[in-house]
Amino acid sequence: MGFIYIFTNPSFEEYVKIGYANNVKQRLDELNSSTAVPFAFRIYATYEVDSALSDKKLHSILDKLNPELRSTEVINGKRRTREFYAMTPEDAFSILEAIAEINNYKNRLKKWKATTEEQRSEELAQKISEQHKEKLSAFAFSKCGIEVGEQVEFCCNGNVHSGEFFEVADDKHVVYNGELWSLSALSKHLIDRNGEVAGPRYFKYKGEWLNDIRTRLGK
Repeated sequence: MGFIYIFTNPSFEEYVKIGYANNVKQRLDELNSSTAVPFAFRIYATYEVDSALSDKKLHSILDKLNPELRSTEVINGKRRTREFYAMTPEDAFSILEAIAEINNYKNRLKKWKATTEEQRSEELAQKISEQHKEKLSAFAFSKCGIEVGEQVEFCCNGNVHSGEFFEVADDKHVVYNGELWSLSALSKHLIDRNGEVAGPRYFKYKGEWLNDIRTRLGK
């Protein structure tokens, strides 16, 4: 008997870590003691299962649902997959919730409440993130090395438009249905969401998230 877990870390607000462990708290302690990041990981949710489940098998299941969500890194020219997924904790929890409902074991699903210390860390990380965003200038394709005429890919888990490509029309717009759209306006339209939307976080260029490109290039 063990647990499928969802870990979050305010240092990686756009990713969650999903894995399997017989002892979740022990796995959390091991991760926090071996990972050099500003803030500690915390348990967001767990789902108890009867049989042992390897990380490899669990990740294979998730990859079949959407292979675009898996984080990858390149080391010595070789691409390596990681246990991080580009989704919100709520979306990750909904996957476990669906699994629990299918197996009629919703009582085994638990969402963990953040401790006072964890809440403080998340608030501090949010403040730092907001300050960092303020320092970033407005998005421009040229700052990511993307030229007019090239294409960017819209990626949003479960959205019918996910995987569609859009041509870059100028430094700030792409073409959609013959009209010019900013990435934020287009993302808001495609996902049908009210309120502000950070458009670049929904687009990739040659398989890399635009926000990751900006961070890598310091733009």
